[in-house]
Amino acid sequence: MSTETTAAAIRFPCASCGGPMVFDTESQNLKCQYCAAEKTIDSVVGEAKEHSFDDEDEDLESLHDWGTEQQAVHCEACGGETLIPPDQTTSLCVFCGSPKVLLEENVRSIRPESIIPFQVSRDQALSSFASWKKKRWFLPNAFKKQDVRSELNSIYIPYWTYDTETYSVYTAEVGVYHYRTVTRTRVVNGKTETYTTTERYTVWHYTNGDYDRSFDDILIPASGHYDEKLLEKLGDFNLDELHAYRPEYLSGYISERYSVTREEGWEEAQDVANGQLRDEIKDIIGGDEIRNLNIRTTFDDITYKHLLLPVWNASYTYKSKPFYYMVNGQTGTVSGHVPRSAIKITFFTLLCLGVAAAVVLFVMSQQTSTT
Repeated sequence: MSTETTAAAIRFPCASCGGPMVFDTESQNLKCQYCAAEKTIDSVVGEAKEHSFDDEDEDLESLHDWGTEQQAVHCEACGGETLIPPDQTTSLCVFCGSPKVLLEENVRSIRPESIIPFQVSRDQALSSFASWKKKRWFLPNAFKKQDVRSELNSIYIPYWTYDTETYSVYTAEVGVYHYRTVTRTRVVNGKTETYTTTERYTVWHYTNGDYDRSFDDILIPASGHYDEKLLEKLGDFNLDELHAYRPEYLSGYISERYSVTREEGWEEAQDVANGQLRDEIKDIIGGDEIRNLNIRTTFDDITYKHLLLPVWNASYTYKSKPFYYMVNGQTGTVSGHVPRSAIKITFFTLLCLGVAAAVVLFVMSQQTSTT
């Protein structure tokens, strides 16, 4: 990066000693790394601007101003990209740990409208993982007793949220269960006997209707560098605590540059909305069975915003094999992978098979005794 660009970068020096100030999770303020002096962040909660998705006249150029200079770090191994202050360096990729990282200039990313600042410290993240680990099944005994040494990185992960008004029309066939008594015969001890039983049958009828629905903050990860299932399990963010974006929140932290465009994010948001609409319309239709359900939906008044949400991304090694986990930087929720004991899994499987066999033998013996 050029000297001119670096010199123009906005930093947060301490008014007392001139040292660098970084965001502190405990006080939720800037805190000097040397003299511990604090500076209050002028925070605004819940007033982020929504941008029209279809407004071609919107000044997107203004949305590239992050309020502080950023440099991009690109990993040649996994393709991940992060944003760091110009006076910060890194030699390893925060996603995969590869040393093949390159600095890039000319960062062109839409800045976030909102952010949830980190509220979970590094020590709290490690404590959350230790508690979570103890509750996992089939862990090797040696691992349960081991003090796991994790490599943690505090990262703001990019997300898109979308609001939209939907109107759906639907058609379907609804099946309603009815019951009738029927007479049948069976052979018992060589003799034919008649008995009655209840038989279920389904009556089908056609239905149609329409359904209005508003969606607020459909949350879509704008990152393509994480295990989707881990990220989904981590998604209990409380968006009521969103703050309007301030560059101070990024001081001392890494933020990821989104790799999912707002157009790609909207495609995923539509899938989420369509899934919810399908479930809700099926509830409206009712009945016992539904077949040939056809739903046509129009999406209007689409707006979006770009968020940064806090995550501790971590890795550790057990018997030379890498494992990964993540900690929600707002709530402390953990999702991740742990080693499993093949012996414990085998024993549990055999136990389940034994119980199942015992149940089958018991049922068969009861049926034999009644005949």
